[in-house]
Amino acid sequence: MLAYAGSQQYRALFRPQYEAVMQARHLPIALWTAVKASGMLFSDSLWIWRNPQKALKLVEVQDWDVVESAISEGHGLVMLTPHLGGFEIIPRVLAQHFPATILYRPSRQEWLNEVVEEGRSYPNMHFVPTNLHGVRQMTRALTRGEAIGILPDQVPSGGEGVWVPFFGRPAYTTPLPARLANRNNTPIVMFTAKRKALGQGWLMQATRLAPLPEDSVSAATELNIAIQNAILIAPNQFIWAYNRYKHPAGAELPPETEQAIH
Repeated sequence: MLAYAGSQQYRALFRPQYEAVMQARHLPIALWTAVKASGMLFSDSLWIWRNPQKALKLVEVQDWDVVESAISEGHGLVMLTPHLGGFEIIPRVLAQHFPATILYRPSRQEWLNEVVEEGRSYPNMHFVPTNLHGVRQMTRALTRGEAIGILPDQVPSGGEGVWVPFFGRPAYTTPLPARLANRNNTPIVMFTAKRKALGQGWLMQATRLAPLPEDSVSAATELNIAIQNAILIAPNQFIWAYNRYKHPAGAELPPETEQAIH
């Protein structure tokens, strides 16, 4: 809440994005609830990093049969996790059962990288950067039948995405999950970790997605629909202050006409 109150830029991103989606979906607007939940997303992440074993005891896992069925096919697993609720707990739950290689975007500030890397360090979890080397490591992990993790709601670098609708507006979106999954018929599962009542932990759920198309635009379009559905499980717990609609350097211009919300 301090970030919202103290930063005009934060407010300028958060409120319009949040209210537009809630109004379009005819959902009740609870701005301060969403602002508070956004702050808790960061505090939850820090607490999970520092207390992983305690955090794991506070996770109610549903749909584990979806995960077991997918990984048993022997082609690995592409796990997608939007910035929602206690998303940082999800790879730790999975790492109790099999190795996971997680794609992350390093910060430009070296000290922050050290903090994040130390916090996220956990047995059976291997973090790789968003570059060619990282993608190669993820491909090798899938070849070994292991899991890989991607935050699909992050804006990719210019030249690495396509413009497709996200909650009714053109958003530069990565087709990488489809490219990796389609190489070897790897299952794609969308995970969420909805925060329960204060101090009660998180409800982790899993939904297997239909295979994504080979075409990048079609794949990214279907991916964004899946991300939207995941966010709408707990829309007040999404990171609305993130500029999902920014134009990354080197990317082509976005379409001028806004798309209708699905």
